[in-house]
Amino acid sequence: MSECTHNCSTCSSGCGSSEFHRDESLMEKLMPGASVKKVIAVVSGKGGVGKSMVTSLLAAETQRRGFRTAILDADLTGPSIPKAFGVSERMRAAADHMLPVTTPSGIQMVSMNLLLDAPEEPVLWRGPVIAGVVAQFWSEVMWDDVDYMFIDLPPGTGDVPLTVFQSLPVDGIVIVTSPQELVQMIVKKAYNMAEMMHVPVLGLVENFSYLKCPDCGKEIKLFGESHIDDVAKELGIPVFGKLPLDPAFAEQADKGAFATMENAYLDAGVEKLKTL
Repeated sequence: MSECTHNCSTCSSGCGSSEFHRDESLMEKLMPGASVKKVIAVVSGKGGVGKSMVTSLLAAETQRRGFRTAILDADLTGPSIPKAFGVSERMRAAADHMLPVTTPSGIQMVSMNLLLDAPEEPVLWRGPVIAGVVAQFWSEVMWDDVDYMFIDLPPGTGDVPLTVFQSLPVDGIVIVTSPQELVQMIVKKAYNMAEMMHVPVLGLVENFSYLKCPDCGKEIKLFGESHIDDVAKELGIPVFGKLPLDPAFAEQADKGAFATMENAYLDAGVEKLKTL
């Protein structure tokens, strides 16, 4: 077998990677009249790292800076985005399309929880069905002149991330991780998937980076020393920010007031997105 060139149109290695390449002609199209300029997917190599929180923070800050922002909640079996923004309104449907719900701060949003009769109702679907609905959230929703869309993906490299990378015009991804030793493996899984799909990695976000003592201000590394800078240097991608373990995040999410939070932790990331 010859060596893989990572160019599926000319490679003769027979490694099967052509199954996962991005074919522009096969991508899902938006509804006539819908408009989305830039698409950023927020991913992680494992669950529990706060990916939805990072998606929410990026969207809220981008909207705060005057851009028209949207969130496509692609984590259909564990949607948490609507709760964080205090949204409970059901999505409405017209004859041939759906309408996104708009948060009080102006962010357009679609989520499975905005289609269910009750937010606690489980979604008991297999992977291909879930992936198909995510594609519909792109192609059958009347997105109104969106500057930046953030897609909150479920963790790992399964059906939904693969569908999004193959079927939607993703301009880049943001990888979310945490400080543990296994960060290198986790980040590289997401990074390598993006490389295989020819999707740019825009930056890394480290969540739960430290806990700041409320009395003395000392930074306590609950999960050990950070390794994110070393991994970023090795892969040649920037660090968007390091988020502390802050009870205020959970409190505001529980209140549905995430859009009101102002913080500078992800300023570098938002500035980077403006250059796309």
